Parts: sequence; structure tokens; C-alpha cells
Amino acid sequence: MTISANPLLLGQGLPPFDHIQIDQVESSIGQLLQELEVQLNQLEANIIPTWAGLVEPLTAIEEKFSWSWGIVGHLMGVKNSSQLRQAYENIQPEVIRFSSRIGQSKPIYEGFKAIRISNDWANLDPAQQRIIESTLKEAQLSGVGLEGENLERFNQNRLRLAELSTKFSNNVIDATKVFKLKLTEPEDITGLPESLLALSAQTARAEGEENATAELGPWLITLDFPSYGPFMKYSSNRILREKVYKALISKASFGQLDNNGIIEEILKIRREQSKILGFSSYAEVSLSRKMASDVQEVEQLLEDLRKVCYPAAIAELDGLKFFAGQGELKHWDIAYWAERQREAKFAFNLEELRPYFPLPQVLDGLFGLAKRIFAVTIEAADGQAPLWHRDVRYFQVKDEAGEPIAYFYLDPYSRPAEKRGGAWMNDCIGRARLSNGQVRLPVAYLICNQTPPIEDQPSLMTFDEVNTLFHEFGHGLQHMLTLVDYPGAAGINNIEWDAVELPSQFMENWCYDRQTLFGMAKHYQTGEVLPEHYYDKLLAARNYMSATGMLRQLHFSLLDLELHHRYQSEGKETVQTVRERIAKSTMVLQPLEEDSFLCSFGHIFAGGYAAGYYSYKWAEVLSADAFAAFEEVGLENDTAIRSIGKRFRETVLSLGGSLPPMEVFKAFRGREPKTEPLLRHSGLLKN
Repeated sequence: MTISANPLLLGQGLPPFDHIQIDQVESSIGQLLQELEVQLNQLEANIIPTWAGLVEPLTAIEEKFSWSWGIVGHLMGVKNSSQLRQAYENIQPEVIRFSSRIGQSKPIYEGFKAIRISNDWANLDPAQQRIIESTLKEAQLSGVGLEGENLERFNQNRLRLAELSTKFSNNVIDATKVFKLKLTEPEDITGLPESLLALSAQTARAEGEENATAELGPWLITLDFPSYGPFMKYSSNRILREKVYKALISKASFGQLDNNGIIEEILKIRREQSKILGFSSYAEVSLSRKMASDVQEVEQLLEDLRKVCYPAAIAELDGLKFFAGQGELKHWDIAYWAERQREAKFAFNLEELRPYFPLPQVLDGLFGLAKRIFAVTIEAADGQAPLWHRDVRYFQVKDEAGEPIAYFYLDPYSRPAEKRGGAWMNDCIGRARLSNGQVRLPVAYLICNQTPPIEDQPSLMTFDEVNTLFHEFGHGLQHMLTLVDYPGAAGINNIEWDAVELPSQFMENWCYDRQTLFGMAKHYQTGEVLPEHYYDKLLAARNYMSATGMLRQLHFSLLDLELHHRYQSEGKETVQTVRERIAKSTMVLQPLEEDSFLCSFGHIFAGGYAAGYYSYKWAEVLSADAFAAFEEVGLENDTAIRSIGKRFRETVLSLGGSLPPMEVFKAFRGREPKTEPLLRHSGLLKN
């Protein structure tokens, strides 16, 4: 089989999703690794310690590998199947070995060190220097300095960690699919909005209930968020709410899909890896790659925020109890009564907004905002790229001259049978300047899990789903609008993880901007613009229960740090008792005994946020302060907004990982960030 005949071995261009066969994955990646191993051996045998002699050929090897393996990883997230899992798991050890082979290559490491002390060092631009410095650090953290038993053990652990993380993620996907609550009686659906009834009937039909209708049922409730979230907010059946809530918090915590043992083993191995590298904890390893200098600095920021929002969260719960008028509130009551209180306080129901947020209209508003503040035009390019699912869209981004500068896929809808939950952006193709002088344009994947179209209706989005789309688009903008021509620092590459959420969280703020909101909020049937009173109510309700929401994020962040910094599996505490201890100061309502939330905490056990979940809050300080720059000139002042948007694009969105994030932020803001805007935006600090 030649590379030209195998779609997974093309190594460049848009992935040919329409030709990829799962039974090719294992052999294709195996063949690729063999070919790249030969190229790597040749590179090591002929080290030329210059940018052109070492960095560029190594980058070519890495990019060829990431193109092919990136497609497989992408399909694992959006087109998961037992056949793909098996192929992935079979070849993954070879992939990890190859990755370790590069990271632990002493000839390459010494070559990079030689560049740093050469006469040519001063001739390299800051982006090149930063790529080399980062590569040296990553090599050290990959074990390049290890020998003998330590090296062997370290590499065994890397293989096992990859296997465990994949298993963790698969268990969460499967556990989400397993739970189904079938409702058949009118009293079962009391309070449920029409949108959820229609979705639940559609889900039931997909599961074989051919005659299911929104009016007559049966209705199927799942743990997929477009189903779970509205059910917990609107179901007046307390017994059913309890059942669904307990199913969620115990997800992937028992039976064949139990992640408890996987968590323990992951934490134990990560701690061992840290010791082998000479660190006292995995948190120290994680923070060595981030903006924050040490655990103490992170915990201080989190504690500063906790002290402000904890008493406010207590007051919020007390107010909710008084409003509910039924004494003690259980965990499965909070979302329900919070929604009733929100309706009473602000005189509107979030479901009333859905008809004003059809996905096509929201995209028009989002793209209009991008043009207004960043001077880019986004147009549909459907039909120009192979797709992995019929619902996926493809778009192109153009500059002011009308020239294409980037592209992106949008996979918007929930598909719990094959797609993992949550939302994310990933790079399909990164920007680079090719040997012929041309620029390779970046391509992004934007993945959401919002409410799908139901019958003849378009996807009618909740306001939270609108926020999520704006968030992921912010990540996409940083990938697509980069002007860095080196793959190692283009887009989000080489950006410290606790700064990478800056543009995404920044974009969420625009959902409340008057011009943006009225540019997209139009009734899907009548075209009527969102009535003015809804905008006023949205603004008034923006910070409803905000202290509770922030405290929840702080709980996750502090728990993540504790597990990766102080917890020892052979100690007196268990993972669960650690959580209970952290919860005493970060949760107003203490977790139930059966609460196994950690068993589905994919961010830290199957993603990139281990000992880094705090990054959301760290970056939110940056993003809130960045948005404040626009507020200071007045969001209605288009001339000033365009000027500041240009500066934001030329710094935060363009510079990628070519400079340290604090330098990038100061280049935009003219100073270091302040925490006041975040507290103000959260309603915890008055103007």
C-alpha cells in the first residue's frame, strides 16, 4: 500500500473523511511510524545545529505524524465506535513509544542546546528562540535526562497512563449512553417544556419507539446535557429528579464502567513520574509549563476569589430555600428551584428565548461580531471539504481584501451514541510558511453538543448553548488569526495552558453586548427581533447565582490541585475523603455519599487539565480585564471598538505562542491584569 493510495497517509491537506476506513487505521499508523522512524534515525545521525538543519526537519517529521494521528484522535471524539476504539488501543502503544523516542532523543536535545549557545542564536527572532527553549524544557519533562531503570520505568508509566486515560474517556461515553429514563405517564412530564418533550420523543424514536410523539410519548430522558439540563430545571416530579441526578453523579463509578480504580492508578503513576523527574508532585510538573510560578500562587488566587464568593453563595442558597418555602433543599432541588426563582425575580423563562436563537441566526450574529471587531468576513464553504457527519458545516474566513486566511469545521449537535460530551476546539491544520514561500492556511475543528434540530425545526439554542458556541469560536479565532509562521508557536501552540482560555472566555462577554445580541436574536418563524424587555431581563439575570457558579469552579480547581500536589494513594485519605475535605470550604451543600463526580471528570483524567483546571479562573482574570478595555471606550462606540479590536487581534489573536502570555497581554492592555473586572462582571464587586 502506497501513501498516495492510503487516505490516512497523505500527510497534508484536508483530511479525506469520505475515504477513511477504520480497518485501515492500525496498519496505516504502523506504516507511518516505521517511515518516520527511518527519517528520525537519519536526522539524529546527521545533526546540524541550526534552525534550518534541525528544527525544520524535526518539525516536518512531527507534522506528518500529527496530521495522521490527529485525524484518528478527532474521530475518537466525534465518531466513536467499538471498531475504532480497538484499532486506537492496538496502535496507541506504538504511538506513545514514537513520541517518547522524539522527546528522549539525546542527539536532538544536544542539537537544540547547541543552537542556543551558537553565534546564530542572536539572529533568531523571539518566536524561534521561544520554540527552542520550550522544546528543551519539554525534552527534560519527557525524560531525556533519564537512564537505566528510571528511563525504563518512566516509559512504561507513559504507556500505562495513555491506556488509562483512553479507558477513562470511553467509560464516560458508555456510561452516558447506558442510562435511559422512559416516561410514559402525564404526571411524569409535568413542567417539562415543549422543546424537551420534542427532543425526548425524538430520542425515543431513535431507540426504537417508532410511534413516539411530543404530545403522547413515550419520552426518553438521558444524561446527555441537552436532555439532562432542562429536565433538572423544569421537571416538577421530585422523585424523578432525584433518580436522574443520582444517575449523573454516579456515572462511570460502578460495574464494568467503573473509573474509581483508574483514578487511583492515574494519580499514583503521575506522582511516581514526578518523582522520577525530580519533582515533589505532579502539580509542580504541570506548573513548570504554565504562567503561574508555583502551587502557592495559584492557591492564593483561588483563595482570594473563594473568600469573596463563599459567603455570597451561602446567601444565595438561603434565599433559594426561603423562596422554595419547603425547608431543606436536596441536591436535585437546586436547579429546579433556582429556575423558578429566576422566573419570579426576572419575569421570564429561559425556554422563552429558544425560538429567538436558531443556530443559523446565531451564526450570522457571531460572524457579524467577528467582522465588526476583527475585520474578518466568514462565509459558508460547504461542499469544499469532506465531512465525517452530514450535520457538519465548513466555513472560510476572509480578510478585508476578501482573501481567504483560514477555514473551520463546525460540528454543532449532540450525538451521544458516538460523540463525547462537552465542547472543544482543536487544530486540523496549523499555519506555516512552506518551503516555496507560500503560507499554509490554518483550519480548525469547532465541536459543540447543543440541542439538535427537532422534526422540522432548526436547532433552537439555549442561551447557555449560545455562550458555549461563542467560547469555542474564541479558541478558533486564536488558531485561525495567528500570524506566526512557525508551527511550533502558531495559534494556540506553545501558549501556557493557564492563558489559553483568554480569547474563549473573552468572546462569551459579547453575548450580552446589545448590538451583538440584537444582531442574532430573531424568531426562527417570524423574524421578529428579540423584544427589548428580554434584553433588559437577560442583563438583570446575568449574575443570578453567580457566586454559586464561581464557587463550583473553585471547588474543581482546588480539588484538582490537592489530588495532584498533596494526595498520596498510600496515605490515610481516599480520593473521596479528599473531596469531602475540600468541599467543606468550597461547597455550601455538601456532596452526597454516592457522589462520584470524579469518575466523569474527564478534564483532569482524560484531557489536558491535570493540575491545571485552575486555568479557567486564571485566564478569566485575563479575559475579563481584556473585555474591560472595550467597555472603557463604550461598546456602542464602533470606531473605538474597531481600534481596540484591531489591537486585540494583533496581540492576543496573532502572536500565538511566540511570546510569553504576560508579554502578549501587556502588549494589548499596556499593563498587567487586574482581578477587579472579573469580580465586577460576576456581580461580586460593585462599580
